[in-house]
Amino acid sequence: MITAPGSTVGQALGYARRGWPVFPCQPDGKEPATRHGFHDATTDPDRIRSWWRRRPDANLAIATGLPGPDVLDVDQHGDAGSGYPALRLLKRAGLLDGAGAIVGTPRGGLHLYFTGSDQPSGRLPYRHLDFRAHGGYVLAPPSQAGGRPYRLLRRQAESGELDWAAVTGLLDPGRSRLARPRAGPAGDLSHLAAWVERLPEGNRNAGLFWAACRAVEADQPGVLDDLATAAASTGLTDREISRTIASARRGNTRHLDHQPEREGA
Repeated sequence: MITAPGSTVGQALGYARRGWPVFPCQPDGKEPATRHGFHDATTDPDRIRSWWRRRPDANLAIATGLPGPDVLDVDQHGDAGSGYPALRLLKRAGLLDGAGAIVGTPRGGLHLYFTGSDQPSGRLPYRHLDFRAHGGYVLAPPSQAGGRPYRLLRRQAESGELDWAAVTGLLDPGRSRLARPRAGPAGDLSHLAAWVERLPEGNRNAGLFWAACRAVEADQPGVLDDLATAAASTGLTDREISRTIASARRGNTRHLDHQPEREGA
């Protein structure tokens, strides 16, 4: 995992030994210093040494998404907005328990590192959150921007995945609220599976998370099995389904269904 700052090439080699592809960026900046950017990222120690031999002051970037880490980027824009209120909601819901390292960014934000996955990168701009996964990259310690360093704040030996669909389902409920199913008789959640089967592409993970939360709240594990079967019929993979339902089980969503709007107001 992330280690305390040392020489940049030493850190780059350490990340590479972990299996995380790295590449150089411009000194004190985020722009790639290679022709193809994160597509040039590698774990080859000879190539890494060659890059920093030529540019010892280059910043260090990690290509995110499997085999690299997934990273939740929490922005801090001062008067323009902050990702910390959303971060607190995610923490209460148990969605951040898998963070293996937390890095402070130069402008007061955070990078939370998770086990890499095949999830696509994503954004919640009005929540000031970016999800750096497949097709993304982040600067890592000991890089700096604007003369300020990226600093390791916390690390733990084990890390887990971050379910981005669960994050968006909690923080962006408006996406699924318009299509939420009409409630059945009190205590009857049998209609949820049919609703999940009809979810359009792009909203399937978030919809499954919302429906699974309802089943968890009602203590109806049989409904979770029906939801998993329905989700599989839409094309979601077993891994996506298991991850999303596990996130719903972990999250204490009973009192959070409308809380994002209140806290973000």
